[in-house]
Amino acid sequence: MNKIGSLIPNPKKEPFQFEEFGQKREDNYHWMRLTDDQKEALEKDEQTREVLEHLHSENAYFEKETKSTESLREELFKEIKSRVKEDDQSVPYFKKGYHYISKYEKGKQYPIYVRRKELMSNPEELLFDVNIMAKGHEYYNLGGMSISPDNCFAIFGEDTVSRRQYKLKLKDLRSGEIRDLGISNTNGSAVWASDSKTVFFTENDQSTLRSNKIFRFSVDEDAAPVLVFEEKDEAFNTFVTKTKSEAFIVVGSFSTNSTEYRFVSAESPENPFKVIQERTADLEYSVAHYEDYFYILTNANKATNFKLVKTPIGQTELENWKDVIPHRESVLLEDISIFKDFLVLEERKNGLNLIRIKFWDNSQDYYLPFEEETYSAYVYSNPEYDTDKIRYGYNSMTTPSSVIDYNLTDGTKEIKKEQEIPGGYNKEEYKSKRLWVSARDGEKIALSVVYHKDTILNEDTPVLLYAYGAYGYTVDDSFSLSRISLLNRGFVFALAHVRGGEYLGRPWYDNGRLLNKKNTFYDFIDCAEYLIGNSMGSANHLYAMGGSAGGLLVGAVANMRPDLFNGIVAQVPFVDVVSTMLDASIPLTTGEYDEWGNPNIKEYYDYIKSYSPYDNVTGQSYPAMLVTTGYFDSQVQYWEPAKWVAKLRDFNSSQSKILFHIDMETGHGGASGRFDAIKETARDFAFLISLEMN
Repeated sequence: MNKIGSLIPNPKKEPFQFEEFGQKREDNYHWMRLTDDQKEALEKDEQTREVLEHLHSENAYFEKETKSTESLREELFKEIKSRVKEDDQSVPYFKKGYHYISKYEKGKQYPIYVRRKELMSNPEELLFDVNIMAKGHEYYNLGGMSISPDNCFAIFGEDTVSRRQYKLKLKDLRSGEIRDLGISNTNGSAVWASDSKTVFFTENDQSTLRSNKIFRFSVDEDAAPVLVFEEKDEAFNTFVTKTKSEAFIVVGSFSTNSTEYRFVSAESPENPFKVIQERTADLEYSVAHYEDYFYILTNANKATNFKLVKTPIGQTELENWKDVIPHRESVLLEDISIFKDFLVLEERKNGLNLIRIKFWDNSQDYYLPFEEETYSAYVYSNPEYDTDKIRYGYNSMTTPSSVIDYNLTDGTKEIKKEQEIPGGYNKEEYKSKRLWVSARDGEKIALSVVYHKDTILNEDTPVLLYAYGAYGYTVDDSFSLSRISLLNRGFVFALAHVRGGEYLGRPWYDNGRLLNKKNTFYDFIDCAEYLIGNSMGSANHLYAMGGSAGGLLVGAVANMRPDLFNGIVAQVPFVDVVSTMLDASIPLTTGEYDEWGNPNIKEYYDYIKSYSPYDNVTGQSYPAMLVTTGYFDSQVQYWEPAKWVAKLRDFNSSQSKILFHIDMETGHGGASGRFDAIKETARDFAFLISLEMN
């Protein structure tokens, strides 16, 4: 193995053979995998030392090969940071007599949480200064802050490793005392019962990180937490929440395509939970409460794009569900918000967000108007139940974010906050549009593009093509401060709404998962060919980017059509799909069989193996690549991209460099500080710009 400071890393090959269904797979880099115990041990064993030496050599090689871009990285960092309003704060929201605000102060990395009692003119009460709490930690995340109903306590989660395993702590808001509750391995959030003493929380399995247990405990007693629910099906995760009405504590269990909920009165938290509707394969639902009914968003009875039903609280089984908003083939019902006098529906039609307001007495039913061709709109935090206003957010690829209060009484809008960009920003300097690409099977794929108005579109135009395409998650056409740096340098940014998301409804997702997963990759390739065919870039000026499952996407495409791209950025990429999905000890694996398929079944094994980026690296000319990961990543373990990079270099027949950067202090989400995160963006952008300059 090469030492730090040497030339390109050349890790040892140590053949390791897998055998499934009579088929053999050889993995020369299986030795790069470390267990959590090995990573955390003070005394490093020989394998750990070898792996760490290799990762450090990769970082040293990255720094050596990108030395010439140091000034560009610094320029980009300063440029992007200059657009961030450093002394900024959120729009206050009001709950139980207090206005709650999060704010940033100039030069500080982390937020400060405060509240003001009753009037905004009253003195500010400090809840948490995360800058102080983060001192001494390379990574710090405060999660799940929850205020007790009597406003006297706050419970919160603390992650100092970036593995999304939180310790629960309690702050007495009267004395300022913080108490470690001795509770670890949680998802970071907790839910209060009405008595302001009883708390429910979710525990994660220490190895797989699957959320599998719900506990109840009292903050004023020393008794051990009581297990109230255990999710024993390894394909399911569990969580606990509270209805907006605050009447019920709700425990949910979910897999990719099945859910189950149970509830107990928040006034009687020690009572047993009652199941709303038992889980059934392919039945999904979520629950809200209003007066004597549960309102349920569900795909029951072939409601592919979901519908809204209601059922009496005492008769919650499926046969009692009555339609409130029937299923519609052309409209995806994504979410609901319940208020005293009206209901707010978040819908998606033809890829675009819609916000619909429907009064309970049926006196009014209408949509908020949005004028741009493509945009992002969403219902904001609305904790108040009895109100005549709703708060929503709006932005687009050219329009900075706004937080808006809409008055239902008189139809007026009040912009509570517009994203302020120091130094100024003129949206008229940029153009955005939505194109429709014909896929190879005849489907139409939406391709949203944005660029500076002075950019000339031709075969020499640099284009960055981005997509995600998994879990039904839709990447909306939103504004980006950092992206301006690319647009001002003549880049076109193109967002492909490939199958695997829900841009065109639930069928768009179903047609991009399991045995349809390759549609995601084909859609991305077809969008790339469309751009080239319509003189927006060429193979010498086209770049691909994706993270996590989007990293799988660009990894698969790199094997399938490397000739289409001059460079690829794969961020925390999920690339060793076969091995990971066969290993139930790895976090997230069993819960994702309905997303990727269970490779213990031969049909799925063969299909996954046919596209898994690591398993399909072959001798060909690959474009330049930058691959990134975090050593403590709990979602895509660091060894997946580490092995992939080594194998790519083994088979790459071109002179293009394949670079690998490992953040040794973080996990899947990258740096926790807001300025450190900008440095990561500057690194990735500098890689792309340098390729375009060469």
